[in-house]
Amino acid sequence: MTAAARAGERGFTLIEMIVSLALFALIALAGIALVRTVMDVQERTAGRIERLGAVQRALFMARNDIEQFSGTLVLADNVLDLKRHSRGPLGVQPVRYRLEEGMLRRAVDTGLGTARDQRLLTGVDALQISVLAPDGGWRDRWPPDGDTTDPWPLAVALDIGLAPAPRRPGGTLRRVFVLPVKP
Repeated sequence: MTAAARAGERGFTLIEMIVSLALFALIALAGIALVRTVMDVQERTAGRIERLGAVQRALFMARNDIEQFSGTLVLADNVLDLKRHSRGPLGVQPVRYRLEEGMLRRAVDTGLGTARDQRLLTGVDALQISVLAPDGGWRDRWPPDGDTTDPWPLAVALDIGLAPAPRRPGGTLRRVFVLPVKP
């Protein structure tokens, strides 16, 4: 063979191979980092969507109870007791909202002398319930002390403090529920 034929058949040098492998390794690392970032964002988003769904379900239950308010409401020590109209044989059904062991809980009287306790929302680190009085002031106790006329409240506000967790954002929610007009 001639020297010109051998020069055309020449392969890669060791340095060229090392440089190309290093470039491929950098591209692979960048791809892995990108995939990991996308997976982390997807996990955080799934946690937030799950949390949002739980919050919406809890607030839906509270809204239904408060919109069916029958005229009896007691707020003491951050526990809300109210009676709501019911389609069942009870006619009027007692409902209680409270914070217990980091959970927003709802207890509903079954009419059999017992209450069905429900966990509405977990990961709650604070709950503040207040009632809007006819004079326009928010009260943390209802009925007002010394008031024998049993005034009709205008609204109920729930301030819910959500504890942050690895996949769930924290923060404070405030939801105001307008009560029905006094018949």
